[in-house]
Amino acid sequence: MIQINSTNFSSLQAKKLFSSNHVSNEVLSVVNPNLAMAYTHFFKLLKIQLLLLGIVFSSSNLKAQEMKIIYVYDALCGWCYGFAPVMQEFQENHKDELEFELVSGGMITGQRIGPIGEVAPYISWAYKDVEKATGVVFGEQFLNETLKKGTTILNSIPLGIALSVFKTLKPKESLKFASRLQKAVYFDGIAPENIEVYSKLAAEFGLDGQDFIKKMSEQKFIDLANLDFEKSEKLGVNGFPTVFLEYKGSLQVLARGYAPFQTLEKNYLLAKTKFN
Repeated sequence: MIQINSTNFSSLQAKKLFSSNHVSNEVLSVVNPNLAMAYTHFFKLLKIQLLLLGIVFSSSNLKAQEMKIIYVYDALCGWCYGFAPVMQEFQENHKDELEFELVSGGMITGQRIGPIGEVAPYISWAYKDVEKATGVVFGEQFLNETLKKGTTILNSIPLGIALSVFKTLKPKESLKFASRLQKAVYFDGIAPENIEVYSKLAAEFGLDGQDFIKKMSEQKFIDLANLDFEKSEKLGVNGFPTVFLEYKGSLQVLARGYAPFQTLEKNYLLAKTKFN
């Protein structure tokens, strides 16, 4: 079976596929004129079908390339921690057809910033629901140290700034870095306001750790983080995680809250049909 790469298929390539047909046709015309005519007619129809196929595939690819996933998350959101493997699998499946934008939601900013001890009673049982539904594991360091002591300050701002720095340096790996930030909080038990921690995390991705935390203090990246928080509000996000499919300025919601991979994939395919 001949496989046609729909991404690169064009009418010119379709013509080249049959550029040697005239030789066979001349031989057939000598042996059997009727067979030669049937042969010619058959290949004319085949050429038309292939050309139409190329046009359909080209327009389909163009449309897909104009679509974008907007994933609004927060590194301090426990359900986002559970959702990270789903989003990474989804991106891996669609990285050649979709653009991905990751937005920090700013879940804990302003007056909401405070010690984890204030919400520890809730987290101490709620984390089990996340583990059961998603398969992720909350680390002993987080559960037995960070949560029990209760002194660590929950603050989305430094995590958002770290992501903004990373997005400018390695945008294609943003989802992986976001996942690592979440693991650092909920497995390793880091304190979000401990800036030195981000040096080690950046180094894991091949970046200069000291340069990374230096950038985190620059106003440019602070502003970028704030723009993310503002975008989350403008999108009307009131819970995390939230996933949108954007096409030519229109949005379709793919997920509000945690969704397993199969559900996210189904919602994506359904949303695509609404843009037709």
